[in-house]
Amino acid sequence: MIHKEGTVSILIAVAVSFALVSLFNWLTPNMQWIGWTLAIALLIIILQFFRNPKRTINSYDDNLVYAPADGKVVIIEETQEDEYFNAKRLMISIFMSPINVHVNRSPFSGVIKYFKYHAGKYLVAWHPKSSSENERTTVVFSNGKSEVLLRQVAGALARRIVCYVDKGDEVKQGEDFGFIKFGSRVDIYLPLDAKIKVNLEDVVKGNKNIIAELS
Repeated sequence: MIHKEGTVSILIAVAVSFALVSLFNWLTPNMQWIGWTLAIALLIIILQFFRNPKRTINSYDDNLVYAPADGKVVIIEETQEDEYFNAKRLMISIFMSPINVHVNRSPFSGVIKYFKYHAGKYLVAWHPKSSSENERTTVVFSNGKSEVLLRQVAGALARRIVCYVDKGDEVKQGEDFGFIKFGSRVDIYLPLDAKIKVNLEDVVKGNKNIIAELS
Protein backbone atom coordinates (compact mmCIF):
# COMPACT_ATOMS: atom_id res chain seq x y z
CA MET A 1 0.00 0.00 0.00
CA ILE A 2 1.22 3.50 -0.84
CA HIS A 3 1.01 6.27 1.76
CA LYS A 4 -1.15 9.30 0.96
CA GLU A 5 1.86 11.60 1.45
CA GLY A 6 3.36 10.13 -1.72
CA THR A 7 0.63 11.31 -4.11
CA VAL A 8 2.32 14.51 -5.31
CA SER A 9 5.81 12.99 -5.42
CA ILE A 10 4.55 10.02 -7.44
CA LEU A 11 2.80 12.29 -9.94
CA ILE A 12 6.00 14.33 -10.32
CA ALA A 13 8.01 11.13 -10.78
CA VAL A 14 5.61 9.95 -13.51
CA ALA A 15 5.95 13.28 -15.30
CA VAL A 16 9.76 13.18 -15.05
CA SER A 17 9.75 9.59 -16.28
CA PHE A 18 7.77 10.50 -19.40
CA ALA A 19 10.15 13.41 -19.98
CA LEU A 20 13.18 11.10 -19.73
CA VAL A 21 11.75 8.61 -22.18
CA SER A 22 10.81 11.38 -24.62
CA LEU A 23 14.21 13.05 -24.31
CA PHE A 24 16.21 9.91 -25.05
CA ASN A 25 13.85 8.98 -27.88
CA TRP A 26 14.40 12.42 -29.43
CA LEU A 27 18.17 12.48 -28.89
CA THR A 28 18.95 8.96 -30.03
CA PRO A 29 16.13 6.51 -30.86
CA ASN A 30 18.57 3.60 -30.70
CA MET A 31 19.31 4.40 -27.05
CA GLN A 32 15.78 5.01 -25.81
CA TRP A 33 16.16 1.99 -23.51
CA ILE A 34 18.33 4.22 -21.30
CA GLY A 35 15.39 6.57 -20.82
CA TRP A 36 13.07 3.69 -19.98
CA THR A 37 15.62 2.27 -17.52
CA LEU A 38 16.02 5.61 -15.74
CA ALA A 39 12.27 6.17 -15.69
CA ILE A 40 11.49 2.75 -14.21
CA ALA A 41 14.28 3.10 -11.63
CA LEU A 42 12.94 6.50 -10.54
CA LEU A 43 9.41 5.17 -10.14
CA ILE A 44 10.58 2.14 -8.15
CA ILE A 45 12.58 4.36 -5.78
CA ILE A 46 9.67 6.73 -5.18
CA LEU A 47 7.12 3.93 -4.75
CA GLN A 48 9.26 2.00 -2.27
CA PHE A 49 9.93 5.14 -0.27
CA PHE A 50 6.22 5.90 0.18
CA ARG A 51 5.15 2.33 0.89
CA ASN A 52 2.96 1.91 3.94
CA PRO A 53 2.83 -1.74 5.04
CA LYS A 54 -0.11 -2.50 7.28
CA ARG A 55 1.13 -4.02 10.54
CA THR A 56 -1.22 -5.09 13.28
CA ILE A 57 -0.16 -5.37 16.89
CA ASN A 58 -0.83 -8.84 18.22
CA SER A 59 -1.44 -7.78 21.81
CA TYR A 60 -2.25 -4.20 22.83
CA ASP A 61 -0.54 -3.24 26.07
CA ASP A 62 0.00 0.36 27.20
CA ASN A 63 2.91 -0.71 29.40
CA LEU A 64 4.82 -1.64 26.24
CA VAL A 65 6.35 1.01 24.00
CA TYR A 66 6.48 -0.14 20.39
CA ALA A 67 8.96 1.28 17.90
CA PRO A 68 7.33 4.36 16.33
CA ALA A 69 9.45 4.08 13.18
CA ASP A 70 11.49 1.71 11.04
CA GLY A 71 15.25 2.10 11.20
CA LYS A 72 18.40 1.59 13.22
CA VAL A 73 18.81 2.36 16.92
CA VAL A 74 21.69 4.86 16.97
CA ILE A 75 21.44 6.32 20.49
CA ILE A 76 20.51 4.90 23.90
CA GLU A 77 21.44 7.26 26.72
CA GLU A 78 20.28 9.22 29.74
CA THR A 79 19.91 12.88 28.82
CA GLN A 80 18.32 16.14 29.88
CA GLU A 81 15.02 16.96 28.14
CA ASP A 82 14.33 20.68 28.45
CA GLU A 83 11.35 21.39 26.22
CA TYR A 84 8.62 19.59 28.18
CA PHE A 85 9.91 17.55 31.11
CA ASN A 86 12.80 19.78 32.22
CA ALA A 87 14.32 16.66 33.72
CA LYS A 88 16.46 13.64 32.93
CA ARG A 89 15.01 11.02 30.62
CA LEU A 90 16.14 7.87 28.83
CA MET A 91 16.51 8.67 25.15
CA ILE A 92 16.36 6.23 22.23
CA SER A 93 16.99 7.51 18.71
CA ILE A 94 15.95 5.61 15.58
CA PHE A 95 17.62 6.67 12.33
CA MET A 96 15.56 6.21 9.16
CA SER A 97 17.56 5.91 5.94
CA PRO A 98 15.95 6.73 2.56
CA ILE A 99 15.20 3.02 2.04
CA ASN A 100 13.21 2.63 5.28
CA VAL A 101 9.44 2.94 5.66
CA HIS A 102 8.88 6.51 6.84
CA VAL A 103 5.50 6.20 8.53
CA ASN A 104 5.50 7.17 12.21
CA ARG A 105 3.21 5.14 14.50
CA SER A 106 1.81 5.71 17.99
CA PRO A 107 3.91 3.82 20.58
CA PHE A 108 0.90 3.19 22.84
CA SER A 109 -2.72 4.25 23.32
CA GLY A 110 -3.56 7.42 25.18
CA VAL A 111 -3.95 11.18 24.84
CA ILE A 112 -1.69 13.78 23.25
CA LYS A 113 -0.65 16.01 26.16
CA TYR A 114 1.63 18.35 24.20
CA PHE A 115 2.36 19.21 20.59
CA LYS A 116 4.68 21.80 19.06
CA TYR A 117 6.28 22.35 15.65
CA HIS A 118 9.72 23.96 15.48
CA ALA A 119 11.19 25.44 12.30
CA GLY A 120 14.93 24.88 12.07
CA LYS A 121 18.02 23.77 10.22
CA TYR A 122 18.63 20.65 8.13
CA LEU A 123 21.77 19.19 9.68
CA VAL A 124 22.43 15.52 8.94
CA ALA A 125 20.14 13.47 11.18
CA TRP A 126 22.99 11.91 13.18
CA HIS A 127 24.50 15.30 14.08
CA PRO A 128 24.45 15.75 17.91
CA LYS A 129 22.64 19.10 17.60
CA SER A 130 19.99 17.93 15.13
CA SER A 131 17.48 17.17 17.93
CA SER A 132 17.58 20.77 19.15
CA GLU A 133 18.40 22.78 16.00
CA ASN A 134 16.75 20.98 13.07
CA GLU A 135 13.17 21.32 11.91
CA ARG A 136 11.19 19.07 14.27
CA THR A 137 7.92 18.35 15.99
CA THR A 138 7.55 17.37 19.62
CA VAL A 139 4.64 15.14 20.65
CA VAL A 140 3.95 13.87 24.18
CA PHE A 141 1.84 10.72 24.56
CA SER A 142 0.21 9.92 27.91
CA ASN A 143 -1.52 6.69 28.92
CA GLY A 144 -2.65 8.12 32.26
CA LYS A 145 0.28 6.63 34.16
CA SER A 146 3.33 7.49 32.08
CA GLU A 147 4.30 10.10 29.53
CA VAL A 148 6.56 9.46 26.54
CA LEU A 149 7.89 12.25 24.33
CA LEU A 150 8.52 11.63 20.64
CA ARG A 151 10.44 14.07 18.50
CA GLN A 152 10.29 13.86 14.70
CA VAL A 153 13.57 15.33 13.43
CA ALA A 154 14.20 16.42 9.84
CA GLY A 155 17.57 15.59 8.29
CA ALA A 156 19.70 16.86 5.41
CA LEU A 157 17.32 15.35 2.84
CA ALA A 158 14.05 15.42 4.79
CA ARG A 159 12.34 18.71 4.00
CA ARG A 160 8.88 18.00 5.25
CA ILE A 161 7.63 16.65 8.56
CA VAL A 162 3.96 15.71 8.73
CA CYS A 163 2.10 15.14 12.00
CA TYR A 164 -1.60 14.27 12.11
CA VAL A 165 -2.23 14.76 15.83
CA ASP A 166 -2.69 17.75 18.11
CA LYS A 167 -2.98 18.40 21.82
CA GLY A 168 -6.01 16.66 23.30
CA ASP A 169 -6.35 14.03 20.57
CA GLU A 170 -6.87 10.41 21.58
CA VAL A 171 -4.62 7.90 19.81
CA LYS A 172 -4.56 4.13 19.55
CA GLN A 173 -1.40 2.06 19.86
CA GLY A 174 0.02 1.35 16.42
CA GLU A 175 -1.97 3.82 14.34
CA ASP A 176 -0.25 6.29 12.03
CA PHE A 177 0.45 9.67 13.61
CA GLY A 178 2.94 11.18 11.16
CA PHE A 179 5.37 10.88 8.27
CA ILE A 180 8.86 12.24 7.48
CA LYS A 181 9.96 12.52 3.85
CA PHE A 182 13.35 11.33 2.60
CA GLY A 183 15.31 10.14 5.60
CA SER A 184 15.55 11.38 9.18
CA ARG A 185 15.19 10.21 12.78
CA VAL A 186 12.76 9.86 15.66
CA ASP A 187 13.87 10.47 19.26
CA ILE A 188 11.93 8.82 22.09
CA TYR A 189 12.24 10.14 25.66
CA LEU A 190 11.21 7.61 28.31
CA PRO A 191 10.94 7.64 32.13
CA LEU A 192 14.20 6.78 33.88
CA ASP A 193 12.70 3.56 35.29
CA ALA A 194 11.65 2.25 31.87
CA LYS A 195 13.15 -1.11 30.90
CA ILE A 196 14.94 -0.79 27.57
CA LYS A 197 14.30 -3.76 25.25
CA VAL A 198 16.68 -2.86 22.39
CA ASN A 199 20.41 -2.45 21.91
CA LEU A 200 22.54 -0.06 19.89
CA GLU A 201 22.64 -0.93 16.18
CA ASP A 202 19.43 -2.99 16.41
CA VAL A 203 17.21 -2.64 13.35
CA VAL A 204 13.59 -2.16 14.41
CA LYS A 205 10.22 -1.93 12.69
CA GLY A 206 7.22 0.13 13.73
CA ASN A 207 4.47 -1.95 15.41
CA LYS A 208 6.74 -5.01 15.34
CA ASN A 209 9.51 -4.38 17.86
CA ILE A 210 9.06 -3.42 21.52
CA ILE A 211 11.66 -0.83 22.48
CA ALA A 212 10.78 -0.39 26.16
CA GLU A 213 8.52 -1.50 29.00
CA LEU A 214 7.05 1.10 31.36
CA SER A 215 6.77 0.50 35.10
